[in-house]
Amino acid sequence: MDERRVVKISKYLAKHLRHRPERIGLTLSPEGWADVPELLAAASRHGFALTRSELEHVVEANDKKRYELDGDRIRAVQGHSIPVELNLPAQAPPEFLYHGTVRRSVDAILREGLLPMGRHAVHLSPDLETALRVGARRGRPVVLTVGSGRMAADGHEFRVSANGVWLADSVPPEYLRE
Repeated sequence: MDERRVVKISKYLAKHLRHRPERIGLTLSPEGWADVPELLAAASRHGFALTRSELEHVVEANDKKRYELDGDRIRAVQGHSIPVELNLPAQAPPEFLYHGTVRRSVDAILREGLLPMGRHAVHLSPDLETALRVGARRGRPVVLTVGSGRMAADGHEFRVSANGVWLADSVPPEYLRE
């Protein structure tokens, strides 16, 4: 499949599985699952026809593993701005996690901490390379180190999504360093 088509389908899925399912008349389960035949029919009705094989290819080929397919169900694995309960168990994080951002955001983050900003959770990377890629999406990246081991010891919970993104409700500024 043409790479432009893959990107277009992935962005379409993100919009409707993470943010605006109602826009195409799609209903998600409380856990964020959509019925695949319903998704394909809704997309077609709204001028974005795609096949099951294209959908499967995008789920499999997505480098960030943003979606999971389970039989006739599909969902985004994190990044929702709509209410969903992914049912991810709390897990002990590594001693340090990382957050990629851009310079213009650093002062506010160090003052106020990391906040979900319209999402359900703060997204944290398990390694510097991933955090650099995340930060580079909006300009020259800056990576903040999160004292996640200390946070967990102080009672904060962490979860990890199916694609390895660590999630926290927030990260208070005392656990951050540039």
